[in-house]
Parts: sequence; structure tokens; C-alpha cells
Amino acid sequence: MKYVGVIPARYKSSRFPGKPLVSLLSKPMVIWVAELTAKALGKENVYVATDDQRIAEVVKNFDFQFVMTSEEALTGTDRLWEAAQQIESDIYINVQGDEPLLDPNDILKVLDVKRRFPNEVINGMCRVGINEDTESRNIPKVVKTEDNRMVYMSRLPIPGFKSMENVPKVFWKQVCIYAFTKEELQMFGEYGRKSYLESIEDIEILRFLDLSIPVRMVETSGSSYAVDVIEDVGVVEAALKKIYVD
Repeated sequence: MKYVGVIPARYKSSRFPGKPLVSLLSKPMVIWVAELTAKALGKENVYVATDDQRIAEVVKNFDFQFVMTSEEALTGTDRLWEAAQQIESDIYINVQGDEPLLDPNDILKVLDVKRRFPNEVINGMCRVGINEDTESRNIPKVVKTEDNRMVYMSRLPIPGFKSMENVPKVFWKQVCIYAFTKEELQMFGEYGRKSYLESIEDIEILRFLDLSIPVRMVETSGSSYAVDVIEDVGVVEAALKKIYVD
């Protein structure tokens, strides 16, 4: 069974233009992510899907593979569908390009679950940390069944509770590592628009609910530091320095 890791890399981010190319300890962020993905899947199975020639040139200079996608892709998963039309594989693993501290073992864990549940989309999750705010709109919270099938995902603190004695012991949040088949990506991409709930929540995985494609959540080691805005660069660089320099 063939598998590939695809890293969507869009240049024109509204909050941080050129983010994939931001330098972290003198190396572009997209290359940090590509190298970690290669540790899990092998360099020959890693691709960067980008809409910008500047990113493509950097990826090429570091001897990684890339595919060009359009600037019109609505989401990272839509960009993955464009990439899948150029890359033959049985399983496509979406790895976020702004998490240079991700654990390669989490990629392997998502891949393993996809092999066991080939007819379900796989998505990572972890516990909301004690220092994190469940009310934060920046954290997609997960509601799942006892056997880890996704029921819903929201930026609100779900599941809700009627009385304090029923407060959830654990809140779960999304970790953006996904696994798909080409058929699942095709159905997603050919939907042609964001679904109603997807648009409201701004959580792309919700489109699969409207497609009646089940989503299975898998617990990962946790979410690493991500670079969302320029202010995150110093924090991530300090964390990388502790690992690779100190």
C-alpha cells in the first residue's frame, strides 16, 4: 500500500504572508516540517503542495518534491485534492506546514489507524491542556463517541453540560494531521464550496459530515507549538534551540 505525506503551503496568508518561508534557526519553516515528515514516511514520500513559485524554489533547493496548486483552493484539504490529482497513492496524509515541532510518531499513528479503517477519514486529537482555555475560539474542540468516531467539532467548549456534576473530565481538541484516500479527497474537493457548518465554524473537517463520510479521531502525543502569527516565531525558535542546539 502506497502512502505519501503532503504539506499544504500557501504563501498569501492573511495574518502572516510568506509564513512557510519564515526562517527558524536559519532554516525555512516548511523545510523543518518536511524533514520531520520524512523521518516518519521517508523523503521519497514527502511532497509540498504550494501555490507560489518562491516556496517551490526553496523546496527544490532542499531536495524535496513539490507540486503546484492553484491560489483558489478554499482550504488545505482542497489543496490536497489538487495535489492528489498529480500524485498517485493509496493514502494521503495531510501534515500542517506551520508546526515545526510535531512528533513524527504521530504521523505514523494516523497512518496506522487509516490502514485499519480504510473507509474512514482519520484526524488527530489530544487533550486540551490545563493551561489552555476551553473557551478559546482558536481551539477546535472535538465531540466523539466512546469508540472515537467524530460526532462534531466546534470552536465552542463542547460537549456542553447541564449541571456542574456533569462537567466533562476531559476536553479534546483537534490536531491537524489527517489521512484520506483519493476518493475521499475527490468527494471533498468536488463539493465545490464550503459546507454550511464548515463555513460557520471555519473547520474544514466538518465538510465530511455533509458528505456522509465518517471521521475517526486518534489520540496523538499532543499539539506542538504552531506558528500562527509573527509573534509566535520567537517562541518556536526557542523551543527548537532547546532540542537541536542546547
